[in-house]
Amino acid sequence: MPRPIRAVVKAAALRHNLQVAREAAGEAKIWAVLKANAYGHGLERAARALAEADGFAVLDFQEAARLRLAGIRKPILMLEGFFRPLDVNLLFKYGLTPVIHNAEQVELLKHMDFPAQLDLYLKVNSGMNRLGFGVDDVRLMYNTLRLHPRVGNITLMTHFADAEGPGGVHDQLRWFNELVQPFAAPRSLANSAALLRFREAREGWVRPGLMLYGCSPFADWNAEEIGLQPAMTLSSELIAVQNLAPGERVGYGFTFEAKEPMTLGVVACGYADGYPRHAPTGTPVLVKGQRTRLIGRVSMDMMCVDITDIEEAYIGAPVTLWGEGLPADEVAAAAGTVSYELLCALAPRVPVHEEA
Repeated sequence: MPRPIRAVVKAAALRHNLQVAREAAGEAKIWAVLKANAYGHGLERAARALAEADGFAVLDFQEAARLRLAGIRKPILMLEGFFRPLDVNLLFKYGLTPVIHNAEQVELLKHMDFPAQLDLYLKVNSGMNRLGFGVDDVRLMYNTLRLHPRVGNITLMTHFADAEGPGGVHDQLRWFNELVQPFAAPRSLANSAALLRFREAREGWVRPGLMLYGCSPFADWNAEEIGLQPAMTLSSELIAVQNLAPGERVGYGFTFEAKEPMTLGVVACGYADGYPRHAPTGTPVLVKGQRTRLIGRVSMDMMCVDITDIEEAYIGAPVTLWGEGLPADEVAAAAGTVSYELLCALAPRVPVHEEA
């Protein structure tokens, strides 16, 4: 018998969340971000469910090739562009739109004779200081690319560092507008947080990612309040039950000691399945639909939960680690991380089932 752990991805939830993004975007077009295996949900599976998006954004050429081989004909945006001359051939082979963010990429394109017109995105560093051209380079790079006879549409792009936080987007957006003021070009600005919070960022093409999978980018505005539905539910079962006396301890490092008689359930899920090892005692878990807590340190293949007050919690009882009834955002917050990490860390050994 296989281990009872599994993840279920609901296509209906993905479609619903895309509609929430569409309503927020207004007239802007949507790049549905599918990087990192669609945030752990399955690249092809998510692309099918999000078929009404205007295009898809991915990170590497393997992801792009998989989408084309799966029959996806929508535009595909390469978020990190290309890395070597051979990659440029793949842009034309698969019909991809690259993001240009460094001078080496511009120099390579400048000396190439394209077999067809190439549309591209030019990334502007508006303050995040990760990728993109700053004040000393953006105008030169834009004009250099504009002079290439086979470069088609150029879209100006930036990425916000604190759209979900107190800083917002205003300073970065003002800096971006100053840098690109001479150019009449389409824009791509908003990630999930900016799309939901800032009307001024909703122009051209928006790039929702996390919200499509039913999680909130905000600490103070949960997914349900936004109108999102969890697309992934990670579940398992109890595989053992232990009765503890006061003073008995639990797990590696004995990080938990019982203060009174209690009953523990052992769950078939651990950090090798993608659950965060650093999740502390008290992290929420559902057993038979009832809220309880993680106890002790997460092991490679197992974790312990408190079932003292859950009647008829038996071997085989269902456990929800995150998803329906228990938002991944809440589990992530308890573990001192973000839901992005939980979803993307789902291990290949966990079987994933799709529901319509």
